[in-house]
Amino acid sequence: MQRFITLLLFLFAFGSLISAQQLSDDQVIQYVKEAQRQGKTQKQMTTELAAKGVTAEQVERIKSKYQNQQQQEDKKNNFSFSSRQRKQGVETPLATQDKRKATTGADAEEGEELLTEQNKDTELPENQIFGHNIFTNSNLTFEPNVNMATPTNYKLGPGDEVIIDVWGVSENSIRQTISPEGSILVSNIGPVYLSGMTVKEANSYLQREFAKIYSGIAGARPSSQVKLTLGQIRSIQISIMGEVTVPGTYTLSSFSSVFHALYRAGGVNRIGSLRSIKVVRSGRTVADLDVYDFILKGKMKDDVRLQEGDVIIVNPYDCLVKITGKAKRPMFYEMKNTESISTLLKYAGGFAGDAYKKAVRLIRKSGQEHQVFNIDEMDYSVFKLADGDQVMVDSVLERFENRVEIKGAVFRPGLYQVDGDVNTVKRLIQKAEGLRGDAFMNRAVIYRENEDLSREVLQVNLRALMQGTLPDIPLQRNDVLYIAGLTDLKEEGTLTIHGEVGAPGTYLYADNMSVEDLILQAGGLLEAASTARIDVTRRIKDPKNAQYNKTVGKTFSFEFKDGYLVGDSAFFQLKPFDEVYVRRSPAYRTQQNVSVNGEVLFAGTYALSKKNERLSDLIGKAGGVTPDAYVKGARLIRKMTEEEHKRQEDLLKLAQKSGKDSIAADVLEAPDTYVVGIDLQKALGRPNSSDDLVLREGDVLFVPEFINTVKISGEVMYPNTVLYQKDKGLKYYLEQAGGYSEKAKKRSAYVVHLNGTVAQLKGNSANDIEPGSEIVIPTKEEGKKMTLAQTISIGTSIASLASVITSLIYLLK
Repeated sequence: MQRFITLLLFLFAFGSLISAQQLSDDQVIQYVKEAQRQGKTQKQMTTELAAKGVTAEQVERIKSKYQNQQQQEDKKNNFSFSSRQRKQGVETPLATQDKRKATTGADAEEGEELLTEQNKDTELPENQIFGHNIFTNSNLTFEPNVNMATPTNYKLGPGDEVIIDVWGVSENSIRQTISPEGSILVSNIGPVYLSGMTVKEANSYLQREFAKIYSGIAGARPSSQVKLTLGQIRSIQISIMGEVTVPGTYTLSSFSSVFHALYRAGGVNRIGSLRSIKVVRSGRTVADLDVYDFILKGKMKDDVRLQEGDVIIVNPYDCLVKITGKAKRPMFYEMKNTESISTLLKYAGGFAGDAYKKAVRLIRKSGQEHQVFNIDEMDYSVFKLADGDQVMVDSVLERFENRVEIKGAVFRPGLYQVDGDVNTVKRLIQKAEGLRGDAFMNRAVIYRENEDLSREVLQVNLRALMQGTLPDIPLQRNDVLYIAGLTDLKEEGTLTIHGEVGAPGTYLYADNMSVEDLILQAGGLLEAASTARIDVTRRIKDPKNAQYNKTVGKTFSFEFKDGYLVGDSAFFQLKPFDEVYVRRSPAYRTQQNVSVNGEVLFAGTYALSKKNERLSDLIGKAGGVTPDAYVKGARLIRKMTEEEHKRQEDLLKLAQKSGKDSIAADVLEAPDTYVVGIDLQKALGRPNSSDDLVLREGDVLFVPEFINTVKISGEVMYPNTVLYQKDKGLKYYLEQAGGYSEKAKKRSAYVVHLNGTVAQLKGNSANDIEPGSEIVIPTKEEGKKMTLAQTISIGTSIASLASVITSLIYLLK
């Protein structure tokens, strides 16, 4: 596979060698269809498409077109699936989860459509009908409890298993199922008919019957007892008709109630009534249930137990009313014709906290036009509702009846009520705990809203008002009193400190603050700080001057000793927006370390003693080199400074902007170190010369052992490492590597020495090749070549073409 992709890259890189007419998008698709029909492999199709001039851009275009079509198909399929899922959502919970048995037909299909229509409204709670989801809640099935004690009013019938226990002087146990004829067979008695009796009645009847064969059961003080209990209960068949989701005949437990039957039928549909659910038994209505009594009051007394042959009838609703707006539970409610707005509000949970409660608005469809009714609070209990009414509850107005507000330089600003105690400016200030010390006494402002909603501003001489020389000013609703503070009327002053302190930055100004105070607040002087000179710069401020001034600022310089300014400057006070500069001492130096490793007597880390310390000085500190040292091959590794890092990043950015090979520039990372080409042999021979390099912090000098090999790499037949021969030149070492390869750039061969220096090999090269060197033969350029970015882009597109072909065939079928 790798060889195949390499072949494709080669075809596109040298596209000028292929003389073929480029195919259109439609022709590519037609070719794919025909190739698929002929049974060609993806590899064959990809190779032929590349040979026909299909470019990477064309592949991406076809791929994008395919993906857009596929997304449209997915949306269509998802819509169809969602529609089927909504439709099946009616059947699955009812048929699988509830395990009911119901007749199917036109009624069932109609119920499914109604439930599907009802489910559309689940996204908008205000469009739901209150209570309609009670019989579709999987956590509320109303399933009967078969483990409860036998109810005494339970009527026995065919299929019920009865257990008759006799204990005392006589003991016996009978376990039988009531036959379809309604009887059980008891030895020595014969058929005993129990069908239609309640458990209580059956126990009394058996007491009399068993007294015929057990003498101890009868009498005032019986010596034996007899009792009937239920074992396995029977199933009954009932019918559910009318406005339910799936009407039909259902087989249920004989303990089942009306609510469980309605749950099995999927609940009522959109027009079904919850307020009048009838149970018909033998042609007579035996119960009329109101589900709202259970939902709102928890009453279960009307949830009657069903019997064989019962029919549950759900009629359409009589009156459906919608309440919107600021009710706690806005939605549709089923109302009885006798119920009023007061009852509707109770069903809706009452008014919300921000509701306007004194009146509601009602829209009614009169049969010809719409009518609007404004119902006052006193008429809520007498105004009767009709089908289709819509009640709207408004919200309270966004305004206050009795509000005034005080802001600014008082101890408790905020909202206050206008009443007998707070009705003037002076009383409002007293209610707000009085004025702060920074209150601006010359002027306060009242922002007033008039009855026509226009606004005006009233100025108050606050000093005269508080001294009593000015009459108190009455307040009106929605007045806002603003008392400015002195700190609010001027820019907040700050001080800034720079340089050698613990926490340089900006600090708040305070009166009588000195330079010493600011330095102390900033964490004190650092060890590197200079006490001989501390500068303070100050703004030029002259608000009354109307002429241009070229002076930018003033500078003051001070000497610092033992935490205090020296001389006449001892009483210097800072002013707002002053900036203090703590300089670094010119005599302060931190330790600067360099390292020497390899063939020296005392390898390790050494501190520089002076700024211009050199290689020879470092070797001297390390005790000199060992006899095994190859001094000429020593190399120096230097740590890149921040400035050099910045210069390297700028070069990378220029490489990216050039556009020649952006990918290479992206992945290239600037190293933290680099090799400096040195000649330690000359440096030791001539100390302090130009060959004796000046060291800097972080330098690492490595003195290797003698290496008597030479490495040959690059465009040679067999890259190799061979023994060094003193008088041998480039030709000799090339022979050791099998000679040049076809791509070798012969005239550009160069050698990299062990100490990091590089030399080009020309003419007599024997002197340029040293022990430990590496000879490199570069690759020659072959005409105009594609950039790395173009090659990778085409390779990615062609590699993805094979995976797209099958999808295209499937899409175009």
